[in-house]
Amino acid sequence: MAKKAKEARVQVILECTEHKDSGMPGTSRYVTTKNRKNTTQRLELRKYNPILRRMTIHKEIK
Repeated sequence: MAKKAKEARVQVILECTEHKDSGMPGTSRYVTTKNRKNTTQRLELRKYNPILRRMTIHKEIK
């Protein structure tokens, strides 16, 4: 049987950058998918952080 080709869509984790720098306990993370062929750079989105109670920048982590 032939090997299955690499899928274009992969799951990625987005983590809040402002919360990490603030020193408060806990983390704000989101799980989403991205198309590896169309989006080669790491994602950077504004998402709601429930601990800080505001919209913050979330960056893709490994």
